[in-house]
Amino acid sequence: MDTGTHITMGIALGGIATLDPIVQQDTTLFTAVMLGTIIGSHAPDFDTVLKLRDNATYIRHHRGITHSIPAVIFWGILISSIIYLFVPEVSFSHLWLWTFLAVILHVFVDIFNAYGTQAYRPFTKKWVAHGFISTFDPYIFSLHVIGIIAWLLGANPGYTWLMIYCIIVLYYIKRYIDKREIVKMIHGNFDHVEQIATSPTIKQNVWRIALTTDQHYFVGKVKDGHIEIDDKFYRIPLPDDPIIKFALKDKNISAFLSFSPIYRWEINMYDDFTEVRFIDLRYRSEGHYPFVAIVQIDDNMRIMNSYTGWVFSEEKLQDKLNLDGNIV
Repeated sequence: MDTGTHITMGIALGGIATLDPIVQQDTTLFTAVMLGTIIGSHAPDFDTVLKLRDNATYIRHHRGITHSIPAVIFWGILISSIIYLFVPEVSFSHLWLWTFLAVILHVFVDIFNAYGTQAYRPFTKKWVAHGFISTFDPYIFSLHVIGIIAWLLGANPGYTWLMIYCIIVLYYIKRYIDKREIVKMIHGNFDHVEQIATSPTIKQNVWRIALTTDQHYFVGKVKDGHIEIDDKFYRIPLPDDPIIKFALKDKNISAFLSFSPIYRWEINMYDDFTEVRFIDLRYRSEGHYPFVAIVQIDDNMRIMNSYTGWVFSEEKLQDKLNLDGNIV
């Protein structure tokens, strides 16, 4: 989920914590728990700082180890321990419990969007992305805003948030059923389907889809229960070519491939260099594929320019590429 929703979820969990008799009777503990749930609800995304290094590092590691099982345990202990240093008179077990639940909730909700997370590390590095809740879902966020306003107006926080989360659970079930019907529809209309990536939009009746069959990639949408294909690409394996082998060693290309499950590639020859480009097919927006990785290799097999990340036009992509010969 987005940062704003994660933080509001931390506030919501702090409100639910008021149903805990120990928290309810101790205002200092309640304040500590509220701080713990707010920080804990965002802690796994502290790896966003990796963006300061470069996109390749960020893409390879974001929602990776910081969302893993050991990290979830670590965040809960670390955050509650730091808070406890300042208020040692409160119950550490209750502070830790609610902070730990906030971290768990963060990682749990992240597995349902299209980006996903490596939540099952260290057992597997597989990305878990169920793809039936938007990274920013206006309905979920709005329900949290309503809950906060109701709390400020004097509503009982525990029961208010429980009611709101019952609604959210029903919403998740509804979106899951919607996706299941889409997957069923795709299998009924395409042969030899190997992989399906779904991504809901803010419109309940419109979903983005990308799928892999034995011979093609299809990109399109499902609107009002009907499949609309926007693009179709032949599924061509990477050639056994020295340029490709060299490109795969580039950190930006490597990071892209570690994350993207459905992509196509292309090679473009120019006078002074060869360009290898990888294009993620899951995020088509207004006819453009914004998530890419690109490397430009000169005739002496040296990397001139390299980039991976989100760009929404070819002009912006060229701006992202370093024009003075260094790797971006």
